[in-house]
Amino acid sequence: MSMPKVELHLHLEGAAPPAFIRGLAKEKKIDISGIFDERGDYSYTDFWHFLKVYEAATEALKSPDDYHRLTLAVLEESAASGVIYSETFISPDFCGGRDLSAWREYLHAIREAAEQAEKRDGIILRGIVTPIRHFGPDKAKEVALCAAETADDWIVGFGLAGDEKSGKPNDFSWAFDAGREAGLRLTCHAGEWGGPDSVRDAIRDLKVERIGHGVRAIEDLSLVDEIAEAGIVLEVCPGSNVALGLYPGYRAHPIHALRERGVQVTVSTDDPPFFHTTMEREYAMLAEAFEWDEGVFFDIARTSANAAFCDTNTRDKILKRLEKAYA
Repeated sequence: MSMPKVELHLHLEGAAPPAFIRGLAKEKKIDISGIFDERGDYSYTDFWHFLKVYEAATEALKSPDDYHRLTLAVLEESAASGVIYSETFISPDFCGGRDLSAWREYLHAIREAAEQAEKRDGIILRGIVTPIRHFGPDKAKEVALCAAETADDWIVGFGLAGDEKSGKPNDFSWAFDAGREAGLRLTCHAGEWGGPDSVRDAIRDLKVERIGHGVRAIEDLSLVDEIAEAGIVLEVCPGSNVALGLYPGYRAHPIHALRERGVQVTVSTDDPPFFHTTMEREYAMLAEAFEWDEGVFFDIARTSANAAFCDTNTRDKILKRLEKAYA
């Protein structure tokens, strides 16, 4: 469990500890008590209710300073699980209401906190800008423009999160084209609730190189083989899938079968406090479910590093840390 880990699929707001959000809400005199259970944990009934609770939690995040504090809190938790590199989804939808000037202020605060955490804990963070799918294609265009204007060696990717059943990937082609033209690398949530066709559509229509989740591709083995042959990387979040009822337990999860069939899989936590998980727990549960040894986890961490959207120098730094630890 002390192995260094690389995480590619983490929502910044979704990684906010419940106590952190409760504290912020209390400071601002905002009543969001209904999103917590009697133990103080986030409370939801299904995926769609989870989305509402997630968005309600963001009501406590009102300023760049709030996001600075959030980023420090999230990276402290990640580093405690051995994460040495992380990519996080961040959205101008929540950070400044898609206003470019406001987005720059939020982004500056997040990056400043990331630099502090790197000095403090040695963890490296990079950002993937994501419109929220169920907010619609027009707002996604505004998000894409914010992403394009701030693309650099820190904002490295563009994606799409939210309700997979809202619209079709092709509805967001303009936004993804804008991200691509700005030099951003592309990922998209698919194959969680939308089924195998959602994965195929995202690859075909948005020309992504990674898929967030993607696990329901296993229901179409010809698609699995296409993904393997094309080198599409899956950002797999087993604990999230189990917590939301997609699979009854880790042993029933298809990550092992996908890997055995040649798909490049990675491991992430998605929204860890919502799903009562950490990267350390993911490793432990997968080791127990599939008898994975250190060699398997090294291979997955190396796959994750090679699939990261960061620049070559950063990737080399991550790979050297992995190789030194696993040696």
